[in-house]
Amino acid sequence: MSRPFRRGLLALTLAGVGARLLFAVLEPRTFPVADETMWLTWGTRVLPSPEVGFSPLRLRFIFHPPLYVYFLGAVHAAFGSLLAIKLAQGVLGGLLVPAVGLVGARALGERPGLVAAGVCAFYPELVWFSAHFWPETVFTVLLWWGIERLTAADSPGSTRVSIGAGLVLGLAVLARETVLYFLPLAALWLAWRRAGGKRRAALVLAGALLVILPWTLRNWVVFRAFVPVSTAGALNLWQGNTRLTRQEVYEEYWAVHGRVEKYSHARRRAIEAVLERQPWWLFEKIRDEMPRFWAAHGQPVVHLERGAYGEVPRDRALAAVAVVLVPYLAVLALFVPGVAGLPLNRPVALLLGFLVFYALLHVAAHGYPRYRVPALPVLFLVAGQGWVFLRHRPLPRVGPRRLLAAGAVAAALALGVGPSLWRWAEGPWPPEWTHGHAEVEGDALPPGGEPGEP
Repeated sequence: MSRPFRRGLLALTLAGVGARLLFAVLEPRTFPVADETMWLTWGTRVLPSPEVGFSPLRLRFIFHPPLYVYFLGAVHAAFGSLLAIKLAQGVLGGLLVPAVGLVGARALGERPGLVAAGVCAFYPELVWFSAHFWPETVFTVLLWWGIERLTAADSPGSTRVSIGAGLVLGLAVLARETVLYFLPLAALWLAWRRAGGKRRAALVLAGALLVILPWTLRNWVVFRAFVPVSTAGALNLWQGNTRLTRQEVYEEYWAVHGRVEKYSHARRRAIEAVLERQPWWLFEKIRDEMPRFWAAHGQPVVHLERGAYGEVPRDRALAAVAVVLVPYLAVLALFVPGVAGLPLNRPVALLLGFLVFYALLHVAAHGYPRYRVPALPVLFLVAGQGWVFLRHRPLPRVGPRRLLAAGAVAAALALGVGPSLWRWAEGPWPPEWTHGHAEVEGDALPPGGEPGEP
């Protein structure tokens, strides 16, 4: 990496950290809602309580992966305030900037890498998440440093780098289980047509298992069941595929006694639901879930709609929505020329493969704007390539296949985002303020509280 690139990346990293710390201090007065209350209950009350004392063997927690609970508990025990957690997440969230910049430099070149890092530094939704109590910030940073280490390991003589990639990806799994299913694909990419690739792929998997297996063993000891990480995936798969309403799913789920029994019941019902919808299941799910996954919406807007900021004047509410959505739409717009100008190399294949994997994962379960946050850096990187491509004079010549690919991507994005833009145009907004009690699709409260409620 050149010296100007390193200096630019350092400046953007410091700016990204500063933006997050500033927002944590200056954000309008608000309060935790929905999943935030569940995470805080487990992390700041149950985990450090005398009955548990941070012991994984005394912690009756299995619905979600454990890492974010321990992150909350450790920071709160050390500093004793929610502001300290926000500030810690602000510093950690800023570390996403160099990870994305380094991946971009290897895959696309230093200029697109710096553009993508700049978007990461100031992207409103990422800044907002760093001051709130969801695992998105911790998970996304771990995931992208794992991807950065993967791209660094894709060369001979990178034994220690391969092990490090596996260790970081293993930690990401303990923050959000979805990346567990990406590990075999990442190993296959590392092994494919590369001297020594199979050995490095094995080291990545070994490093990840070294982190994950102790928690799997803990689940066996505490719950007497084989649960690799957590049980939430079965319920998500069931409610994403069943013909039952969300309320009916939760009533049936809560009627089953026992955490592991609930997990087994939800997994069985999910498989039944998928089989019942064959042979058109995949096409129906793409039609239903992708407009939700790519919608012109976001968790900050949901927080506003729930009334968690109180009653906000309409002009200020619309301005806040614009701050969240305009950058997202701009990134999507630049993504299209970015596809036309993408180089064809191994790191780009890894990035696009991860984007497709993550989208299909939420086709199988259910789509929701918050779930796309870990995949946003792929959009930033391709959009960075698009920005550099459009600023080139004269514009590079693009072959018919690239134009066709860019046109197909533009059509897919229009179909994904269009319905939500139409709803914004036709519906009155803001809604009637509900002070945190509204049920919003994709993150609604089940009867009796969150699924992970102690």
